[in-house]
Amino acid sequence: MTQWLISIEGTPEGARIAVILALVSAFAHAIFGALQKGRHDPWVTRGSIDIWIVVFSAPVALFVVPWPQGFEWLVILGALTIHFAYKLTMALAYERAAFTVVYPVVRGTGPLATLAFAAVFLSERYGALQWLGVAILSASILALAGLNLRGGAAGRANLRVGLAWAFAGGILVAVYTTYDAWGIRLTPDPFTFLAWFFLITAMDFPILMAVRLWRGIGGPLPVLWPLLLRGMIGALVAFVSFGGVMLGTRLGKVGEVAALRETSTVFAAIIGWAVLGEKVGYARAALMLGVAGGAVLVQAG
Repeated sequence: MTQWLISIEGTPEGARIAVILALVSAFAHAIFGALQKGRHDPWVTRGSIDIWIVVFSAPVALFVVPWPQGFEWLVILGALTIHFAYKLTMALAYERAAFTVVYPVVRGTGPLATLAFAAVFLSERYGALQWLGVAILSASILALAGLNLRGGAAGRANLRVGLAWAFAGGILVAVYTTYDAWGIRLTPDPFTFLAWFFLITAMDFPILMAVRLWRGIGGPLPVLWPLLLRGMIGALVAFVSFGGVMLGTRLGKVGEVAALRETSTVFAAIIGWAVLGEKVGYARAALMLGVAGGAVLVQAG
């Protein structure tokens, strides 16, 4: 698998695979966000997910893939810092605002910033049509968040704090997308980076979860079995979501992959309506078409 991936880097086939990985990752990420926002405290849910990520990734990292060498350890530790900050902002945002308010802001802020970061730090070049597509995509997502904000039942102050954390999360999405693309390209074996990335970056929130449960923060202790089941499903989805997009950025342009991944907002709106009972009207449907249209322009460009 490793040799095949390396062989298609920079080829038309690699670009096609990158598109597929981005879209699969988008669907998986929408599910992942809904799982974190569900019935349990988001801190505890994320901790449960990360416990399962450690359980699943440890054997692969320790016994299957090559171990990181030298500078690669510093790259993975850098990923730990960035992703911890991202997870922290997401938990704080989900504490204060609805899934359909938080998620679009995070995903809408990320694409334009990612395109800019990739152009500056990875020397990628994008055409005017692609910049336009990302602008339409981001504007549609942020407008969707505005509609959700006006229709929110929670207190306005709470919503605004949630939005502030969501915006910070969106900037961190751009940071980690660019950084992870650099990291996975730097590592000769991409699966070494992925396996150790999942293992190392999943060790923080289980500790936070234990501290919160011990102190009684976030309500009474949850029923164990549903929480563990949700965590296991979330871990499997995370491998598809984060692993897919990182492999996609190794095979294709970071900005293009990031923009296509933000079609997750469309999937998230459908999940919010069908599973979480959140309303989706004509205006939201039109904005979702704007998201999809912007992604098409990015790819067409």
